[in-house]
Amino acid sequence: MFKSLITKASIALAAFMLAAVVAMAQQPEQPDLTIDAATRTQVIDGILKRLNDSYVFPEVAKKMEQSIQERVSKKEYEQITSAKEFATKLTNDLQEVSHDKHLRVRYSNKPIPERGPRREPTAAEREQEKRDLTWMNHGFSKVERLRGNIGYLEFFNFMDAELGADTVAAAMNFINGTQALIIDMRNNGGGNPEMVALVCSYLFGPEPVHLNDLYWREGNRTDEFWTKKELAGKRYLNKDVYVLTSKRTFSGAEEFTYNLKNLKRAIIVGETTGGGAHPGGGFRLNEHFGMFVPTGRAINPITKTNWEGTGVTPDVAVPADQALLTARIMALKKSLTTLTDPDLKTNFQDEIQKLEKELAAMKPKSE
Repeated sequence: MFKSLITKASIALAAFMLAAVVAMAQQPEQPDLTIDAATRTQVIDGILKRLNDSYVFPEVAKKMEQSIQERVSKKEYEQITSAKEFATKLTNDLQEVSHDKHLRVRYSNKPIPERGPRREPTAAEREQEKRDLTWMNHGFSKVERLRGNIGYLEFFNFMDAELGADTVAAAMNFINGTQALIIDMRNNGGGNPEMVALVCSYLFGPEPVHLNDLYWREGNRTDEFWTKKELAGKRYLNKDVYVLTSKRTFSGAEEFTYNLKNLKRAIIVGETTGGGAHPGGGFRLNEHFGMFVPTGRAINPITKTNWEGTGVTPDVAVPADQALLTARIMALKKSLTTLTDPDLKTNFQDEIQKLEKELAAMKPKSE
């Protein structure tokens, strides 16, 4: 359920900013707006105040403020009349100092609602959220058993862990009898850290494993995330797990990948991920401008750091479109070493050859 007090306006604003940052799908091109000097000043003043009040690194917020003020004095923004161009330039200028890929200024042609007084969601709002998440199947898009008894699981977001628990259990129960599991994060843009912990929990035993910490500037507090002792579905233990990644793998999906890589529970196959490790929230600047401000940072208990700006590097580096075939071949070859039945071994060898031909056809001729 909701972890904090909310309003309909704050839900709408959060949804707007999350969609903007995650950018999971191509959004329809929205009309531009012409802006004037007063709007530019209002937006810049709002950005600098929000950064100094909330950004996870106060000293970096001051450096960003200094940089923006220097650009203002050089009149770099004076000739910008396009709302889209203004948002893009501000984002680039802030990221040039912070190197923080979560930090973004966003323009919205549709008015952004003002955040009202904080309160508990109504029963109707809770039911609407439940309906929305059910319609999206809690982010899960595909679960199947591939040839060679390999499980395959794909989902696009880490959504509410409590509401999505049954969906996770059903998916993990379906693939429980497979010999290896491929989890596809190539188009996953992140989401709820509680759901990250829940999915990770299925890959470890009942003894709690420390996965990640999130430090928050507000309250100077740290939240710890551990695997769960009790689960609704069957655990997937003592079998190989492969996680597929791409440049689009971001935020919570990167945490999931980073957790499993550092705990040596999965083999990462694909591309280096996007590099966003600072969670935060959406803030309204005016009717047509908002920003996502990282107010916390991930701290891995093993590395004592995170993947911000660098991404998670794969164990097996291949283009994203070749990652699934590569992982399938790896899993089949591993299974082949344990087979004793001659006919089954022949079937596996045939399947490996078939997939290798498909993979070779995808590679440039020069390789």
